[in-house]
Amino acid sequence: MDTATPPDSARLTFRDATESDVPALVSLIESAYRGDSSRAGWTTEADILQGQRTDEQGVREVLDAPAGRLLAVERGGELVACCQLEHRVDAAYFGMFAVRPGLQGGGLGKLIIAEAERTARESWGVGEMHMTVISVREDLIAWYERRGYRRTGRLTPFPYGDERFGVPQRDDLAFELLVKNIEGSGAGEGA
Repeated sequence: MDTATPPDSARLTFRDATESDVPALVSLIESAYRGDSSRAGWTTEADILQGQRTDEQGVREVLDAPAGRLLAVERGGELVACCQLEHRVDAAYFGMFAVRPGLQGGGLGKLIIAEAERTARESWGVGEMHMTVISVREDLIAWYERRGYRRTGRLTPFPYGDERFGVPQRDDLAFELLVKNIEGSGAGEGA
């Protein structure tokens, strides 16, 4: 796909991921955040974290969570993105978001997050979407802010020493909670 061409949301298929998707999902998530392949996109964390972003066990835990869903996003039958939704009382949590690096920057992410918000609102009747982002990822946080998310200043320590989350290359990492009111929001908001 030519990333300069605006994405056609009608050509995207959103579905719940299944066990058979696990290897492809791990590959997609790793390619979007770690190693040299991630540098083809703008979401890379390769300069701040090495090692893995997730593994098959981590993806299966999201698939098996009773209050959650892992959405697989396809175009022409090919996996191009994914995201996690988890129902947390009066909010939904958005995580494990990955878009294939060569397709980043073309508007897919914006369509996917809008669909995730709609899905959470309609499935669970929640009024807010929550997510955590590594606090030093200013470019990524700014992207979410343009989509209506706001920084809360609420930080959670990075799990240093737990290589399931990667091997930190700096000592100032933390997760910041971002929140968006999604009650009655439409797909055109936050553009």
